[in-house]
Amino acid sequence: MDTSESSTEPEKAGADKVTPPRRGWRRWAMDTRPLRIPAYRRLWSSTIVTAVGSQLTAVAVPKQIYDITGSSAWVGAASLAGLLPLVVFALWGGAVADTMDRRKLLLVTNSGIAVTSVLFWLQAATGLGSVAVLMVLLAVQQAFWGLNAPARNASIARLVPEEQLPAASALGSTVMQTGQVVGPLLAGVLIPVIGLPELYLIDALALCLTLWAVYRLPSLPPLASAVARRAGVREIVAGFRYIAAHKVLLLSFLADIIAMVLGMPRALFPQLASQTYAAYDEGLALGLLFAAIPIGAVLGGLLSGTFSRVRRHGWMVIGAVVVWGAAVAGFGLTDSLWLAVAFLAVAGIADMVSMVFRGAILLSAATDEMRGRMQGVFIVVVAGGPRLADVLHGTAGSAFGARTAVAGGGLLVVAVMLGLAFAVPALRRYRV
Repeated sequence: MDTSESSTEPEKAGADKVTPPRRGWRRWAMDTRPLRIPAYRRLWSSTIVTAVGSQLTAVAVPKQIYDITGSSAWVGAASLAGLLPLVVFALWGGAVADTMDRRKLLLVTNSGIAVTSVLFWLQAATGLGSVAVLMVLLAVQQAFWGLNAPARNASIARLVPEEQLPAASALGSTVMQTGQVVGPLLAGVLIPVIGLPELYLIDALALCLTLWAVYRLPSLPPLASAVARRAGVREIVAGFRYIAAHKVLLLSFLADIIAMVLGMPRALFPQLASQTYAAYDEGLALGLLFAAIPIGAVLGGLLSGTFSRVRRHGWMVIGAVVVWGAAVAGFGLTDSLWLAVAFLAVAGIADMVSMVFRGAILLSAATDEMRGRMQGVFIVVVAGGPRLADVLHGTAGSAFGARTAVAGGGLLVVAVMLGLAFAVPALRRYRV
Protein backbone atom coordinates (compact mmCIF):
# COMPACT_ATOMS: atom_id res chain seq x y z
CA MET A 1 0.00 0.00 0.00
CA ASP A 2 1.03 3.62 -0.51
CA THR A 3 1.72 5.56 2.69
CA SER A 4 3.82 8.34 1.23
CA GLU A 5 1.16 10.96 1.89
CA SER A 6 0.65 10.14 5.57
CA SER A 7 3.34 12.38 6.97
CA THR A 8 3.37 15.25 4.51
CA GLU A 9 -0.19 16.43 4.07
CA PRO A 10 -1.22 19.43 6.17
CA GLU A 11 -4.91 18.47 6.12
CA LYS A 12 -4.13 15.69 8.60
CA ALA A 13 -2.69 18.14 11.09
CA GLY A 14 -3.65 17.21 14.62
CA ALA A 15 -4.78 13.73 13.61
CA ASP A 16 -1.90 11.87 15.24
CA LYS A 17 -2.27 13.18 18.78
CA VAL A 18 -2.18 10.33 21.28
CA THR A 19 -5.59 9.61 22.77
CA PRO A 20 -5.91 7.73 26.08
CA PRO A 21 -7.72 4.38 25.69
CA ARG A 22 -11.41 4.55 26.54
CA ARG A 23 -12.69 2.30 29.29
CA GLY A 24 -16.02 0.80 30.32
CA TRP A 25 -19.02 1.49 28.10
CA ARG A 26 -17.15 4.26 26.31
CA ARG A 27 -14.98 1.72 24.50
CA TRP A 28 -18.10 0.55 22.66
CA ALA A 29 -19.37 4.03 21.74
CA MET A 30 -18.68 5.40 18.27
CA ASP A 31 -15.08 6.50 17.74
CA THR A 32 -15.30 10.18 16.84
CA ARG A 33 -11.56 10.94 16.62
CA PRO A 34 -11.70 11.63 12.85
CA LEU A 35 -14.04 14.56 13.58
CA ARG A 36 -11.14 16.30 15.32
CA ILE A 37 -9.53 16.70 11.91
CA PRO A 38 -11.05 19.90 10.43
CA ALA A 39 -10.94 18.77 6.79
CA TYR A 40 -12.63 15.44 7.49
CA ARG A 41 -15.18 17.18 9.71
CA ARG A 42 -16.17 19.45 6.81
CA LEU A 43 -16.52 16.50 4.44
CA TRP A 44 -18.57 14.56 6.99
CA SER A 45 -20.81 17.52 7.81
CA SER A 46 -21.66 17.87 4.11
CA THR A 47 -22.66 14.21 4.13
CA ILE A 48 -25.14 14.82 6.96
CA VAL A 49 -27.04 17.33 4.84
CA THR A 50 -27.08 15.24 1.66
CA ALA A 51 -28.02 12.05 3.52
CA VAL A 52 -31.41 13.48 4.48
CA GLY A 53 -31.93 15.81 1.51
CA SER A 54 -31.28 13.11 -1.09
CA GLN A 55 -33.86 10.87 0.57
CA LEU A 56 -36.48 13.60 0.20
CA THR A 57 -35.91 13.52 -3.56
CA ALA A 58 -35.74 9.71 -3.51
CA VAL A 59 -39.28 9.69 -2.10
CA ALA A 60 -40.60 12.60 -4.19
CA VAL A 61 -39.64 11.21 -7.62
CA PRO A 62 -41.45 7.85 -7.40
CA LYS A 63 -44.40 9.53 -5.64
CA GLN A 64 -44.74 12.08 -8.45
CA ILE A 65 -44.39 9.41 -11.15
CA TYR A 66 -47.07 7.29 -9.49
CA ASP A 67 -49.36 10.33 -9.15
CA ILE A 68 -48.99 11.03 -12.87
CA THR A 69 -49.33 7.47 -14.17
CA GLY A 70 -51.05 5.47 -11.43
CA SER A 71 -48.65 2.65 -12.37
CA SER A 72 -45.99 0.97 -10.23
CA ALA A 73 -44.44 -0.33 -13.46
CA TRP A 74 -43.48 3.24 -14.38
CA VAL A 75 -41.94 3.67 -10.91
CA GLY A 76 -39.82 0.58 -11.52
CA ALA A 77 -38.85 1.80 -14.98
CA ALA A 78 -37.66 5.08 -13.47
CA SER A 79 -35.42 3.18 -11.08
CA LEU A 80 -33.81 1.36 -13.98
CA ALA A 81 -33.49 4.65 -15.89
CA GLY A 82 -31.29 5.95 -13.09
CA LEU A 83 -29.21 2.76 -12.78
CA LEU A 84 -27.43 2.83 -16.17
CA PRO A 85 -26.03 6.39 -15.89
CA LEU A 86 -25.06 5.66 -12.28
CA VAL A 87 -23.04 2.61 -13.34
CA VAL A 88 -21.39 4.31 -16.33
CA PHE A 89 -20.52 7.56 -14.57
CA ALA A 90 -19.41 5.90 -11.33
CA LEU A 91 -16.83 3.89 -13.27
CA TRP A 92 -15.75 6.94 -15.27
CA GLY A 93 -15.94 9.15 -12.18
CA GLY A 94 -13.53 6.85 -10.38
CA ALA A 95 -11.01 7.31 -13.19
CA VAL A 96 -11.56 11.09 -13.17
CA ALA A 97 -11.03 11.20 -9.40
CA ASP A 98 -7.58 9.66 -9.91
CA THR A 99 -6.53 12.27 -12.47
CA MET A 100 -7.64 15.65 -11.07
CA ASP A 101 -8.04 17.57 -7.83
CA ARG A 102 -10.80 15.72 -5.98
CA ARG A 103 -11.97 18.90 -4.26
CA LYS A 104 -12.62 20.54 -7.65
CA LEU A 105 -14.46 17.45 -8.85
CA LEU A 106 -16.65 17.53 -5.72
CA LEU A 107 -17.45 21.21 -6.28
CA VAL A 108 -18.45 20.62 -9.92
CA THR A 109 -20.57 17.55 -9.23
CA ASN A 110 -22.27 18.95 -6.12
CA SER A 111 -23.18 22.01 -8.18
CA GLY A 112 -24.61 19.77 -10.89
CA ILE A 113 -26.72 17.84 -8.37
CA ALA A 114 -27.99 21.11 -6.88
CA VAL A 115 -28.99 22.47 -10.31
CA THR A 116 -30.79 19.20 -11.06
CA SER A 117 -32.74 19.51 -7.79
CA VAL A 118 -33.80 23.02 -8.79
CA LEU A 119 -35.01 21.67 -12.15
CA PHE A 120 -36.95 18.95 -10.31
CA TRP A 121 -38.62 21.70 -8.28
CA LEU A 122 -39.43 23.81 -11.36
CA GLN A 123 -41.12 20.96 -13.24
CA ALA A 124 -43.18 20.04 -10.18
CA ALA A 125 -44.09 23.64 -9.27
CA THR A 126 -45.24 24.40 -12.81
CA GLY A 127 -47.33 21.22 -12.99
CA LEU A 128 -45.53 19.93 -16.10
CA GLY A 129 -46.65 16.37 -15.42
CA SER A 130 -44.15 14.72 -17.79
CA VAL A 131 -42.76 11.31 -16.85
CA ALA A 132 -40.17 11.63 -19.63
CA VAL A 133 -38.79 14.85 -18.10
CA LEU A 134 -38.68 13.23 -14.67
CA MET A 135 -36.77 10.24 -15.98
CA VAL A 136 -34.28 12.44 -17.84
CA LEU A 137 -33.68 14.55 -14.73
CA LEU A 138 -33.27 11.40 -12.65
CA ALA A 139 -30.73 10.04 -15.12
CA VAL A 140 -28.77 13.33 -15.02
CA GLN A 141 -28.88 13.42 -11.22
CA GLN A 142 -27.60 9.84 -10.96
CA ALA A 143 -24.83 10.61 -13.45
CA PHE A 144 -23.61 13.53 -11.30
CA TRP A 145 -23.88 11.37 -8.18
CA GLY A 146 -21.87 8.64 -9.93
CA LEU A 147 -19.12 11.19 -10.60
CA ASN A 148 -19.31 12.59 -7.07
CA ALA A 149 -19.29 9.52 -4.84
CA PRO A 150 -15.93 7.97 -5.85
CA ALA A 151 -14.11 11.28 -5.31
CA ARG A 152 -15.83 11.82 -1.96
CA ASN A 153 -14.99 8.35 -0.66
CA ALA A 154 -11.46 8.27 -2.07
CA SER A 155 -10.67 11.60 -0.35
CA ILE A 156 -11.10 10.14 3.13
CA ALA A 157 -7.75 8.32 3.11
CA ARG A 158 -6.02 11.64 2.35
CA LEU A 159 -7.69 13.32 5.32
CA VAL A 160 -7.37 10.81 8.18
CA PRO A 161 -4.55 8.46 9.29
CA GLU A 162 -4.82 4.79 8.36
CA GLU A 163 -5.63 3.55 11.87
CA GLN A 164 -8.71 5.81 11.93
CA LEU A 165 -10.13 4.66 8.57
CA PRO A 166 -12.61 2.19 10.17
CA ALA A 167 -13.84 4.96 12.48
CA ALA A 168 -14.19 7.41 9.58
CA SER A 169 -16.03 4.79 7.52
CA ALA A 170 -18.36 4.07 10.45
CA LEU A 171 -19.13 7.78 10.88
CA GLY A 172 -19.98 8.21 7.20
CA SER A 173 -21.98 4.99 6.92
CA THR A 174 -23.98 5.75 10.07
CA VAL A 175 -24.98 9.14 8.72
CA MET A 176 -26.08 7.64 5.39
CA GLN A 177 -28.12 4.93 7.11
CA THR A 178 -29.70 7.50 9.43
CA GLY A 179 -30.70 9.50 6.36
CA GLN A 180 -32.44 6.42 4.96
CA VAL A 181 -34.58 6.27 8.10
CA VAL A 182 -35.16 9.97 8.78
CA GLY A 183 -35.48 11.16 5.16
CA PRO A 184 -38.48 9.03 4.12
CA LEU A 185 -40.24 9.65 7.45
CA LEU A 186 -39.69 13.40 7.07
CA ALA A 187 -40.93 13.27 3.47
CA GLY A 188 -44.08 11.48 4.59
CA VAL A 189 -44.76 14.20 7.15
CA LEU A 190 -43.92 17.15 4.88
CA ILE A 191 -45.79 16.21 1.69
CA PRO A 192 -49.28 16.76 3.19
CA VAL A 193 -48.11 19.99 4.87
CA ILE A 194 -46.01 21.85 2.28
CA GLY A 195 -46.57 19.81 -0.88
CA LEU A 196 -44.37 17.61 -3.03
CA PRO A 197 -42.55 20.33 -5.09
CA GLU A 198 -41.08 21.85 -1.96
CA LEU A 199 -39.25 18.62 -1.12
CA TYR A 200 -37.10 19.17 -4.21
CA LEU A 201 -36.49 22.78 -3.19
CA ILE A 202 -35.40 21.76 0.32
CA ASP A 203 -32.92 19.31 -1.20
CA ALA A 204 -31.55 22.03 -3.51
CA LEU A 205 -31.08 24.49 -0.63
CA ALA A 206 -29.41 21.82 1.49
CA LEU A 207 -26.96 21.13 -1.33
CA CYS A 208 -25.88 24.78 -1.22
CA LEU A 209 -24.68 24.14 2.34
CA THR A 210 -22.64 21.16 1.17
CA LEU A 211 -21.01 23.34 -1.49
CA TRP A 212 -19.73 25.69 1.20
CA ALA A 213 -18.36 22.76 3.23
CA VAL A 214 -16.61 21.27 0.19
CA TYR A 215 -15.26 24.69 -0.85
CA ARG A 216 -13.44 24.88 2.50
CA LEU A 217 -11.69 21.53 1.99
CA PRO A 218 -7.96 21.58 1.21
CA SER A 219 -6.81 20.97 -2.34
CA LEU A 220 -6.62 17.23 -3.10
CA PRO A 221 -4.65 16.90 -6.36
CA PRO A 222 -3.06 13.62 -7.48
CA LEU A 223 0.08 12.88 -5.49
CA ALA A 224 3.42 13.88 -6.99
CA SER A 225 4.25 10.20 -7.49
CA ALA A 226 1.19 9.63 -9.70
CA VAL A 227 1.73 9.37 -13.44
CA ALA A 228 -0.06 12.04 -15.49
CA ARG A 229 -2.87 10.47 -17.53
CA ARG A 230 -6.31 11.06 -18.97
CA ALA A 231 -9.50 9.50 -17.63
CA GLY A 232 -10.74 7.15 -20.30
CA VAL A 233 -11.63 3.56 -21.06
CA ARG A 234 -7.99 2.51 -20.72
CA GLU A 235 -7.86 3.84 -17.16
CA ILE A 236 -11.15 2.15 -16.25
CA VAL A 237 -9.85 -1.17 -17.61
CA ALA A 238 -6.61 -0.64 -15.67
CA GLY A 239 -8.73 -0.34 -12.53
CA PHE A 240 -10.35 -3.73 -13.15
CA ARG A 241 -6.94 -5.26 -13.83
CA TYR A 242 -5.72 -3.82 -10.55
CA ILE A 243 -8.63 -5.48 -8.73
CA ALA A 244 -7.92 -8.81 -10.43
CA ALA A 245 -4.26 -8.60 -9.42
CA HIS A 246 -5.06 -7.84 -5.75
CA LYS A 247 -7.12 -10.71 -4.41
CA VAL A 248 -8.09 -8.97 -1.18
CA LEU A 249 -9.78 -6.18 -3.14
CA LEU A 250 -11.53 -8.65 -5.44
CA LEU A 251 -12.75 -10.69 -2.47
CA SER A 252 -14.05 -7.60 -0.68
CA PHE A 253 -16.24 -6.85 -3.72
CA LEU A 254 -17.35 -10.49 -4.01
CA ALA A 255 -18.31 -10.51 -0.32
CA ASP A 256 -20.75 -7.66 -0.87
CA ILE A 257 -22.13 -9.24 -4.06
CA ILE A 258 -22.73 -12.51 -2.20
CA ALA A 259 -24.51 -10.76 0.68
CA MET A 260 -26.65 -8.41 -1.41
CA VAL A 261 -27.54 -10.50 -4.46
CA LEU A 262 -28.26 -13.73 -2.60
CA GLY A 263 -29.50 -12.30 0.68
CA MET A 264 -31.23 -8.91 0.26
CA PRO A 265 -34.97 -9.74 0.68
CA ARG A 266 -36.55 -6.28 0.31
CA ALA A 267 -38.44 -7.18 -2.90
CA LEU A 268 -40.47 -9.66 -0.84
CA PHE A 269 -41.38 -7.26 1.96
CA PRO A 270 -44.76 -6.29 0.42
CA GLN A 271 -45.72 -9.95 -0.09
CA LEU A 272 -44.66 -10.90 3.43
CA ALA A 273 -46.51 -7.94 4.94
CA SER A 274 -49.65 -8.89 3.01
CA GLN A 275 -49.54 -12.64 3.68
CA THR A 276 -47.31 -13.70 6.58
CA TYR A 277 -47.73 -10.64 8.82
CA ALA A 278 -51.20 -9.47 7.80
CA ALA A 279 -52.53 -10.15 11.32
CA TYR A 280 -50.30 -7.37 12.64
CA ASP A 281 -51.76 -4.76 10.22
CA GLU A 282 -50.25 -4.80 6.75
CA GLY A 283 -49.18 -1.14 6.72
CA LEU A 284 -47.43 -1.40 10.10
CA ALA A 285 -45.70 -4.61 9.06
CA LEU A 286 -44.47 -3.12 5.77
CA GLY A 287 -43.09 -0.01 7.47
CA LEU A 288 -41.29 -2.02 10.14
CA LEU A 289 -39.75 -4.42 7.62
CA PHE A 290 -38.34 -1.59 5.51
CA ALA A 291 -37.07 0.33 8.55
CA ALA A 292 -35.52 -2.59 10.45
CA ILE A 293 -32.28 -3.01 8.46
CA PRO A 294 -31.37 0.73 8.42
CA ILE A 295 -32.19 1.00 12.13
CA GLY A 296 -29.93 -1.95 12.87
CA ALA A 297 -27.18 -0.37 10.76
CA VAL A 298 -27.46 2.90 12.70
CA LEU A 299 -27.26 0.98 15.99
CA GLY A 300 -24.17 -0.83 14.71
CA GLY A 301 -22.58 2.50 13.84
CA LEU A 302 -23.32 3.98 17.27
CA LEU A 303 -21.66 0.97 18.91
CA SER A 304 -18.64 0.94 16.59
CA GLY A 305 -16.09 2.18 19.11
CA THR A 306 -14.08 -1.02 19.03
CA PHE A 307 -13.67 -0.99 15.25
CA SER A 308 -10.51 1.11 15.32
CA ARG A 309 -8.76 -1.47 17.50
CA VAL A 310 -9.48 -4.36 15.14
CA ARG A 311 -6.58 -5.41 12.92
CA ARG A 312 -8.03 -8.47 11.15
CA HIS A 313 -10.24 -6.57 8.74
CA GLY A 314 -10.68 -9.56 6.45
CA TRP A 315 -12.13 -11.78 9.17
CA MET A 316 -14.50 -8.97 10.18
CA VAL A 317 -15.90 -8.87 6.63
CA ILE A 318 -16.25 -12.65 6.48
CA GLY A 319 -17.92 -12.82 9.89
CA ALA A 320 -20.28 -9.94 9.12
CA VAL A 321 -21.46 -11.50 5.84
CA VAL A 322 -22.03 -14.86 7.57
CA VAL A 323 -24.04 -13.17 10.34
CA TRP A 324 -26.03 -11.26 7.70
CA GLY A 325 -26.90 -14.51 5.94
CA ALA A 326 -27.85 -16.28 9.17
CA ALA A 327 -30.04 -13.36 10.28
CA VAL A 328 -31.81 -13.23 6.91
CA ALA A 329 -32.42 -16.99 7.10
CA GLY A 330 -33.86 -16.54 10.59
CA PHE A 331 -36.12 -13.78 9.27
CA GLY A 332 -37.42 -16.12 6.57
CA LEU A 333 -38.16 -18.90 9.05
CA THR A 334 -40.21 -16.90 11.58
CA ASP A 335 -43.87 -15.95 11.36
CA SER A 336 -43.63 -13.49 14.26
CA LEU A 337 -43.37 -9.88 13.10
CA TRP A 338 -41.35 -8.80 16.12
CA LEU A 339 -38.85 -11.64 15.72
CA ALA A 340 -38.67 -10.78 12.02
CA VAL A 341 -37.83 -7.16 12.85
CA ALA A 342 -35.21 -8.32 15.37
CA PHE A 343 -33.56 -10.61 12.80
CA LEU A 344 -33.52 -7.81 10.20
CA ALA A 345 -32.03 -5.41 12.76
CA VAL A 346 -29.24 -7.91 13.44
CA ALA A 347 -28.74 -8.15 9.68
CA GLY A 348 -28.48 -4.36 9.59
CA ILE A 349 -25.78 -4.38 12.28
CA ALA A 350 -23.87 -7.02 10.31
CA ASP A 351 -24.24 -4.97 7.13
CA MET A 352 -22.77 -1.93 8.88
CA VAL A 353 -19.77 -3.96 10.08
CA SER A 354 -19.22 -5.36 6.60
CA MET A 355 -19.57 -1.90 5.04
CA VAL A 356 -17.09 -0.33 7.45
CA PHE A 357 -14.34 -2.91 7.02
CA ARG A 358 -14.82 -3.32 3.27
CA GLY A 359 -14.49 0.45 3.00
CA ALA A 360 -11.37 0.44 5.16
CA ILE A 361 -9.82 -2.34 3.05
CA LEU A 362 -10.49 -0.42 -0.16
CA LEU A 363 -8.86 2.72 1.23
CA SER A 364 -5.85 1.05 2.86
CA ALA A 365 -5.04 -1.77 0.43
CA ALA A 366 -5.16 0.39 -2.72
CA THR A 367 -2.66 3.08 -3.66
CA ASP A 368 -3.95 6.66 -3.82
CA GLU A 369 -3.67 6.72 -7.61
CA MET A 370 -6.15 3.81 -7.73
CA ARG A 371 -8.54 4.77 -4.93
CA GLY A 372 -10.94 6.71 -7.13
CA ARG A 373 -11.39 3.78 -9.50
CA MET A 374 -11.78 1.35 -6.59
CA GLN A 375 -14.52 3.58 -5.17
CA GLY A 376 -16.20 3.75 -8.58
CA VAL A 377 -16.46 -0.03 -8.70
CA PHE A 378 -17.60 -0.01 -5.07
CA ILE A 379 -20.48 2.34 -5.94
CA VAL A 380 -21.52 0.13 -8.86
CA VAL A 381 -21.51 -2.98 -6.65
CA VAL A 382 -23.42 -1.30 -3.82
CA ALA A 383 -26.03 0.17 -6.20
CA GLY A 384 -26.35 -2.80 -8.53
CA GLY A 385 -26.36 -5.70 -6.06
CA PRO A 386 -29.69 -4.91 -4.35
CA ARG A 387 -31.36 -4.27 -7.72
CA LEU A 388 -30.24 -7.70 -8.97
CA ALA A 389 -31.49 -9.13 -5.68
CA ASP A 390 -34.92 -7.59 -6.30
CA VAL A 391 -35.18 -9.52 -9.57
CA LEU A 392 -33.81 -12.77 -8.11
CA HIS A 393 -35.89 -12.73 -4.94
CA GLY A 394 -39.03 -11.58 -6.72
CA THR A 395 -38.74 -14.51 -9.14
CA ALA A 396 -37.88 -17.03 -6.41
CA GLY A 397 -40.69 -15.74 -4.19
CA SER A 398 -43.23 -16.27 -6.95
CA ALA A 399 -41.91 -19.77 -7.67
CA PHE A 400 -41.26 -21.14 -4.17
CA GLY A 401 -43.01 -18.77 -1.77
CA ALA A 402 -41.65 -15.68 -0.03
CA ARG A 403 -40.44 -17.29 3.19
CA THR A 404 -38.72 -20.16 1.39
CA ALA A 405 -36.97 -17.72 -0.95
CA VAL A 406 -35.78 -15.54 1.94
CA ALA A 407 -34.55 -18.41 4.13
CA GLY A 408 -32.90 -20.16 1.18
CA GLY A 409 -31.12 -16.98 0.15
CA GLY A 410 -29.79 -16.43 3.66
CA LEU A 411 -28.44 -19.97 3.91
CA LEU A 412 -26.84 -19.61 0.48
CA VAL A 413 -25.03 -16.48 1.69
CA VAL A 414 -23.56 -18.39 4.64
CA ALA A 415 -22.49 -21.38 2.53
CA VAL A 416 -21.01 -19.41 -0.37
CA MET A 417 -19.16 -16.91 1.85
CA LEU A 418 -17.58 -19.61 4.01
CA GLY A 419 -16.68 -21.63 0.93
CA LEU A 420 -15.04 -18.62 -0.72
CA ALA A 421 -13.19 -17.62 2.47
CA PHE A 422 -11.58 -21.02 2.88
CA ALA A 423 -10.98 -21.65 -0.82
CA VAL A 424 -9.17 -18.32 -1.30
CA PRO A 425 -7.33 -17.31 1.91
CA ALA A 426 -6.32 -13.76 0.91
CA LEU A 427 -9.26 -12.10 2.69
CA ARG A 428 -9.00 -14.02 5.95
CA ARG A 429 -5.25 -13.39 6.06
CA TYR A 430 -5.59 -9.65 5.49
CA ARG A 431 -4.78 -7.44 8.48
CA VAL A 432 -3.45 -3.93 9.11
